[in-house]
Amino acid sequence: MTPAGRATGAGRVFPPLPQHPDPQAPFATSWWGNAWIGALEGTSLDAGRLARGRAYAREGHVDTITVAPGRIVAYVHGSRPRPYRAEIRMRTLTPEDWDNFLDAVATEPAHIAALLDKDMPHALVDAAERAGVQLLPGPGDLVPSCTCPDHGRPCKHAAALTYQTARLLDADPFVLLLLRGGDEQALLDELAQRNAHQAAREQSATTPGATGESLPGTLARDALATDYRPPLPAPLPPPAHPGEPPLLPSLPGAPNPTSLEFLATDTANRAHAYLTTGTAPFPTADPWHDAVRLAASHPGLTGRRSFSRQFAELARSVDHTPTDLSRAAAAWRQGGEEGLSVLESPWDPPAGPFDRARGALITADLPRMTIHHNHLTNASGSLQLRYGRDGRWYPYRSEPGRDDWWPEGEADADPVGAVTGMIGS
Repeated sequence: MTPAGRATGAGRVFPPLPQHPDPQAPFATSWWGNAWIGALEGTSLDAGRLARGRAYAREGHVDTITVAPGRIVAYVHGSRPRPYRAEIRMRTLTPEDWDNFLDAVATEPAHIAALLDKDMPHALVDAAERAGVQLLPGPGDLVPSCTCPDHGRPCKHAAALTYQTARLLDADPFVLLLLRGGDEQALLDELAQRNAHQAAREQSATTPGATGESLPGTLARDALATDYRPPLPAPLPPPAHPGEPPLLPSLPGAPNPTSLEFLATDTANRAHAYLTTGTAPFPTADPWHDAVRLAASHPGLTGRRSFSRQFAELARSVDHTPTDLSRAAAAWRQGGEEGLSVLESPWDPPAGPFDRARGALITADLPRMTIHHNHLTNASGSLQLRYGRDGRWYPYRSEPGRDDWWPEGEADADPVGAVTGMIGS
């Protein structure tokens, strides 16, 4: 099987890149990274969208980037609460292309050494082009798309993703080879074999009387004849974070890939919770609570003013409006089950915490607040603290006089910290 075939379905996931604040610093420092940017800029007819895309990339608006054969995908945060799903597509190489490329590289050990050193010299790309293989994209080879309403090609979100990808290419040219359909380990294995065969042929040609006999070894059946088996190694520690879902193609008649990625994300979260706690995660059987948890945990579903189709379908499945679900998801992100209870279930706590809280707020020269159940509300009706049964204060905000309260900010055991965190946000 060719390396391109072994790479089918494979992918690599890169965490969000740090901000790139210097407006004079280039996104790419390698010549092949700049060629990637040139392919984008050579196609775009709107310099304004490119400029906004560069600004988004520099400010760190691009979330986790997933690279797979033929495509790059990431959520990009814009001016709205819900991020957009940007994607860049590029043609993969054919099996014949890979054979020609591997033959061209294997004949020159310096090319293999350069790839191992995460370098892509001009000579390697020239050798591939002489073999009829184009590694770097040209104008029009990058095909952007995005879930935002802007139909520009590219829009600012897809442009931001392209600029950030140039930084990945700088660090590792195998990212480009993966986009073209080649898995790194499969390519290196194939190059090692072809290079060894090339060296053997050269040795046979220069050694008189070479017989080509195999080296001595041990047959597998002899090595496995004993019943002794060494003990298994200790289990690996669980990863620090849940895994990312696989990239799925959009095919006629197939399920929506975004919906499947959402379900895979939830499955990964459940599996990671089980590995790290040893108990069944999310044991509640309440469909509403489970829908709120799902909405709160997936970056493509959350929002306050605009909602994705998946979000609206999830709300309808539990007989709620998207706005209700969005508000509940915000409460869940504040404190899980307790955060949702604070949103939905007022209660009458002991007087002590409220007396101490009001005194602390006055001492800190913060607005005087009135009491109603477990709520403290300022005079203008724009800020509110809700006291939870877990002893924490949950900040809420509303437009003055509208009584439309939304969770905002992080819960805090200190009421002053909860208010100041909300005022400063």
